Amino acid sequence: MEKITDFYGSMVFDDRIMKATLSEKVYKSLKRTIDRGTPLDISVANAVAAAMKDWAIELGATHYTHWFQPLTGLTAEKHDSFISPAPDGRVIMEFSGKELVKGEPDASSFPSGGLRATFEARGYTAWDPTSYAFIKDGTLYIPTAFCSYTGEALDKKVPLLRSMEAINKQALRILKLFGNAKVKSVKTSVGPEQEYFLVDRDMWKKRKDLIMTGRTLFGAMPPKGQEMDDHYFGSIKPRVAEYMADLDRELWKLGILAKTKHNEVAPAQHELAPIYDTTNIAADHNQLTMEIMQKVALRHNLVCLLHEKPFAGVNGSGKHNNWSISTDQGENLLSPGETPAENAQFLLFLAAVIKAVDDYQDLLRLSVATAGNDHRLGANEAPPAVISIFLGDELTAVLNAIETDTPYGGTKKEKMQLGVDVLPKFSKDTTDRNRTSPFAFTGNKFEFRMLGSSNSISCANIHLNAAVAEVLKQFADELESAKDFNSAMHDLIKRTIKKHKRIIFNGNGYDDEWIKEAEKRGLMNLKTTADAMPHICDKKNVDMLTAHGIFTEAEIFSRRDIMLENYIKTVNIEAVTMVDMARKEIIPSVAKFASDTASAVAVKKSVTEVACKYETKLVSELSVLIDEMDTATSELESAVSKLKNIADILEASEFVRDTMIAAMDKLRSAADKAETMTAEDYYPFPTYDKLLFGV
Repeated sequence: MEKITDFYGSMVFDDRIMKATLSEKVYKSLKRTIDRGTPLDISVANAVAAAMKDWAIELGATHYTHWFQPLTGLTAEKHDSFISPAPDGRVIMEFSGKELVKGEPDASSFPSGGLRATFEARGYTAWDPTSYAFIKDGTLYIPTAFCSYTGEALDKKVPLLRSMEAINKQALRILKLFGNAKVKSVKTSVGPEQEYFLVDRDMWKKRKDLIMTGRTLFGAMPPKGQEMDDHYFGSIKPRVAEYMADLDRELWKLGILAKTKHNEVAPAQHELAPIYDTTNIAADHNQLTMEIMQKVALRHNLVCLLHEKPFAGVNGSGKHNNWSISTDQGENLLSPGETPAENAQFLLFLAAVIKAVDDYQDLLRLSVATAGNDHRLGANEAPPAVISIFLGDELTAVLNAIETDTPYGGTKKEKMQLGVDVLPKFSKDTTDRNRTSPFAFTGNKFEFRMLGSSNSISCANIHLNAAVAEVLKQFADELESAKDFNSAMHDLIKRTIKKHKRIIFNGNGYDDEWIKEAEKRGLMNLKTTADAMPHICDKKNVDMLTAHGIFTEAEIFSRRDIMLENYIKTVNIEAVTMVDMARKEIIPSVAKFASDTASAVAVKKSVTEVACKYETKLVSELSVLIDEMDTATSELESAVSKLKNIADILEASEFVRDTMIAAMDKLRSAADKAETMTAEDYYPFPTYDKLLFGV
């Protein structure tokens, strides 16, 4: 039997392969570029390209592609073969450093928010040497950044790398103040947990809404949903287990550290979690993971749904972004150690994160804002749209002691008493976990739980890195000029806690009382994408993002327009799909059932004295619902028509939020009620019970 260690990373041009195929001089130069960001020499690029080509061809590759992440939320690729003509009429296989370093895709057909006009087509892709190349489907994939001819970032990788450099620069300043001269670089790392649904492909084919939008636009709840909590961590069904095993193998071949797999809370919902990696590599790997999840599902006649809310009434799917900061010496800067009250360096970085989340709560909220995530946030185990931080009892007590200048007595670790002698004794953690918090401290990292399952993790980490970098800069500016570092640091931490403790909340985020309390504290409640996205253009956000070189002002405004346009188009496609399904499938089917039932009533009454009260009442109620659906469909058609005439993107997004979604909800309400009263044989597509329990 083949061992995992024999094929793990077999399709990746990783450090092991580079050591074996590059000269020592070239290898060391490339490693300096990867580890320290030193400029890449073209002679090194040529040597790497030659080694990459030979390695890829040996593994069956015939083409290469610059693989990038445009602002569609997906990935993009254009494939070129290695072949070049030879004088004798044959071909030779070539790949140069120039081809490795730079590509030229069309930049006018990707979202640019006005940065590129249709007639201004040139764009560039640039090799990201910090993310390993890999082979997939006979092609060498080269992770790259994507920019316009005039230099603006048209992707998510460029600003992500910029944000990582910003936090590296400012964190090094702080560490220097603590006398830590050995550290040469500081990197953020992420472990994104990925939730998803699996449905039978044959059923999926019968649902126009799933095909067109990735979620069910109609559907009444089945008799059983997730009430019994029997699916969570339950026994994995054989068909799903086979899929998961196949998925693991494909991910492992690409060097993706898939670690944990289990059933999630909702029926047909599951989760995959990887081991942590450097943030930009984790972002690349998560994009790959989503693609491969969907591809592998087809082999098993399944469809993998990554939408944040594919089914109303049960849990939506998120992507928990486990974020931490570490040095090149292996020190986790968010690790409190055994005595966090005495760990000044940890407390300073913790204070920086607290202030960053409070100061830039709007940026964090809008970084996860999509039409799909709007359905998920605030319901069924997803955090609310209000940003807050969970620290747990011990750290909260430490910060309270600092704020009030009182001694901290510490929290004694208790032994778990399970009452059974044969079971092992172990220490109880000093703090619980909080599943309702958007931003929870979980031991040595923060878990940002607001990301939607289909989101790129880049957006959230760009804004998180940038916000923390800004606060670290403020801290460094103040402390570098202090006469007494320790005293100044204590005062700074104390002042920060006092000013920003409003963002700390250790209670139940699902409680309506918390939303009221959050409003009293002055926290923002940006419920929808239309509410949140415009805030990226607020002066404080523009000033911060441009000061650290994360975005130019033009890039910021373009991203606002791109994300709002995506929101508008997504909801519009859903609305048009609903109209189509209602007119062509649901209303005719319900009307046919009502008509057949009425005919049966007429036949019965002609041959018997039976009153047929049930059938008569059913026909009457269905007739009312048919009229309601027809009226609601016309109203939704009208909203779709009106949207076409709204030119201003902010006005259009507000119209979608206030008018179009309300019209969609009205149509769905009538249709879902009609579904519960219509005979199964008449209903035109698979219902929730079949979709959720059909695998």
